[in-house]
Amino acid sequence: MGSEAVSAMKLGINGLGRIGKLTVWHHVARRTFDELVVSIGRQAGTSLSDVAHYLERDSSYGALHAFLHGHNAKPVIGEVNEEEGTIDVDGVCVRLLRKARNPAEIGWHRHGVRLVVDTTGKFLDPSLPADHPGGSLRGHLDAGADKVIVSAPFKFKDTNADLKGAMPEDAVTTVMGINTNDYDPRRHRIISNASCTTSCLAHMMKPLIDFYGPKKILSASMATVHAATGSQAVLDRLPGAGKKDLRKNRSIMNNIILTSTGAAKALRLVIPEMEQIGFIAESVRVPTATGSLIILVVDLQEEIAGNRIRRDSINSVYRQAAAADPNGYLHYSEKQNVSGDIVGLPQAAAVIEGYETHTRTAEVTIDLENVPNLDNTVTAALSNPVIRIPVTQAVIYGWYDNELGSYVHLLGDRTVSIAEEM
Repeated sequence: MGSEAVSAMKLGINGLGRIGKLTVWHHVARRTFDELVVSIGRQAGTSLSDVAHYLERDSSYGALHAFLHGHNAKPVIGEVNEEEGTIDVDGVCVRLLRKARNPAEIGWHRHGVRLVVDTTGKFLDPSLPADHPGGSLRGHLDAGADKVIVSAPFKFKDTNADLKGAMPEDAVTTVMGINTNDYDPRRHRIISNASCTTSCLAHMMKPLIDFYGPKKILSASMATVHAATGSQAVLDRLPGAGKKDLRKNRSIMNNIILTSTGAAKALRLVIPEMEQIGFIAESVRVPTATGSLIILVVDLQEEIAGNRIRRDSINSVYRQAAAADPNGYLHYSEKQNVSGDIVGLPQAAAVIEGYETHTRTAEVTIDLENVPNLDNTVTAALSNPVIRIPVTQAVIYGWYDNELGSYVHLLGDRTVSIAEEM
């Protein structure tokens, strides 16, 4: 599809929370779509002017007009038509739907919407039928959409379901710049854009796998130091019925909160080689509005001879990968950054903090007699079954703006790329 045909399309957006609102900002700036049709499923404020007020300013990123045209620009909210349910945002029509919360009842066909981005975080199971009582992603398809992009990783109602085994044939998870082409426009109708953390992590792991190979990476672990999200409590509150994690109800303004992340599971969907690598992922929430950090720890089998794995060689891998990235998703920096420096930084899925890369090499002792499934003739032939293997541990830091700069930009690229093939 040509650019003119895409610009004549209408993009549906379900939800107007953090990602939904910033998706509107992104596509108003990008001007790919002729109209943005946003379903919020309820009345908001006292009139549509209150929605316009919400759209034109943001506590993390400032004023919309400054984002679009610089700090000397004038406000860009034009006519607000209560009767038609439309807001003119810098010349782009944003149409608000304020009735249906169930995707199947939104009625995208009535507005000529074929492509929908679901940003609610409520509908994440691609296997649920369109008529599921609680609503489902397939409801968007029944309501007239041809394809749905989800701004979160898939989650199955059956918590024991294997992500790959339970995945419907018409669903796929992609991270732009990693497995972009896994999306098949002839087959896939429901596409997960993974998460902000998975996107950053994938761009940190892929250069290492490409350079060293998965067999040389003995194990890996990561912790994301993550900004607060809208699901967290501003002040302490009583947990809901049946809720087991009591920390999620504690004030994010006053605490560092341990939580979980599905980044490890999602990473295997976009980088198949991760199946060969032992990996664990953890998450810590901190009281900042946006801007997050991944601390990646990788254990690499050291070379017996030749070039040893050191800080400079790890940084060289990332420096070269960033320079060769045609999309500019991977950035390499040798500056001393803080989280605020990458807030709003466009396009950067990951910013490698080369200044803080560290390595340490040590010998690991292995008793071959305790290695399972090893042929006894191997140990019998050795005078000493105990061997020592040099292993280098590397610690790598990667920044990402978990909202606008990193995640919403990649989500926008995914959206436009799918629209171009419709």
